Amino acid sequence: MKIRLLAFASAGDALGSGEMDLELPEGSRVADLRARLDREHPGLAPLWPRLAVAVDGRIVSLDEPLADGSEVALLPPVSGGSGEPIRAALVDGPIDAEPLVAGVSGPGRGAVVVFHGTVRDSHAGRPVEKLTYSAYRTMAVSCLARIVSDLEAAAPGLRAAIVHRLGEVPVGEASVVIAVASPHRAAAYEASRTALERLKAEIPIWKREHYADGEAVWREEEALAGGGYPLVP
Repeated sequence: MKIRLLAFASAGDALGSGEMDLELPEGSRVADLRARLDREHPGLAPLWPRLAVAVDGRIVSLDEPLADGSEVALLPPVSGGSGEPIRAALVDGPIDAEPLVAGVSGPGRGAVVVFHGTVRDSHAGRPVEKLTYSAYRTMAVSCLARIVSDLEAAAPGLRAAIVHRLGEVPVGEASVVIAVASPHRAAAYEASRTALERLKAEIPIWKREHYADGEAVWREEEALAGGGYPLVP
């Protein structure tokens, strides 16, 4: 049977590719895939303790059976157009906050909170030139939509929207914008904070920090310390 393997951030570096098609024997499980990858890509071995595995967009254990056509993703820990309001989206260029604000605003919502998460020019005393973001797109959009739905269900009358940027993001530009509107300011502030914390912990989006001295580092350890995905046993 044939599966599609996706590997993100440091996992992709270890495999030498972010995507590949693999032939596996019928009846193979995630554990069998791992054993093969360990043989063919030994550089992946040190990463397994902090990787999660998703099959067709769902986090699974090593016992999960695979089927012909399965999409398997290796996930390190994480740190519109239709005329409908944007609720949850990934974009490949600068984020326009105005449609987000317009989409959540309304005459009964007197409090509108807009959070812009912008790229800083330094980290731990080191000058930063830019960040590069990558994502498991299908799963990331689904998870963003779930966060928006949860926020709105928790507070009557509240509306929320989250957009995250992928690719290169220069210093000073926004990597994420969260817009929340609510009848009362306390709920709007709380929902904005909750959205950001959940985004950092739950969404399969990874950032690579590019320093002025030429070094580039995946910021996965920070996400691991904050929780993130359930680890594969």
